[in-house]
Amino acid sequence: MRRAELIVAVLFAAFSIYIMYLAQLAPLEIGWVPQKGPGSGAFPFWLGAAMLVLSVAVFVRGWRGLTLQGRSTAPFIDRALLPPIALTVLGILAMLAITHWLGAYVAIPLFLIFYIRFLGGRSWVTTLLIALVTPVVIFLFFEGGMKILLPKGITEPLFFPLYKLVVY
Repeated sequence: MRRAELIVAVLFAAFSIYIMYLAQLAPLEIGWVPQKGPGSGAFPFWLGAAMLVLSVAVFVRGWRGLTLQGRSTAPFIDRALLPPIALTVLGILAMLAITHWLGAYVAIPLFLIFYIRFLGGRSWVTTLLIALVTPVVIFLFFEGGMKILLPKGITEPLFFPLYKLVVY
């Protein structure tokens, strides 16, 4: 466990530095833009900076053995957990593969059905409720609120009426 905690802290620190580097590239500004407010790179830069500080804190605490994980010599992943982890990774890869063809709003519910019902063993009512509500919420948030279009593949013509109602 200790090794995993330290490795993850280092990876998050490296990712934080990368985010900060990208956020300060032109034309993004990380400072205050007169008469406009914070620059477009300010949020990612300062989020990266906060992540870096917290990653260093996690590393130091783990290195000094101040956490339970930092004192543990147990393995991070037990061999019994490898099959469900592998199935989850394969499910995510399958979802990503079919997103291009069928679109995100078909791939996401299919993954949720696979994960919640077949890997999680939950009831069909719970599974279908989550699998049907999640894409609706994602659509309203990303396409309705944020104006970020997600891939729809061959299902895109089905969304044309929704664009008139929600998006534009």
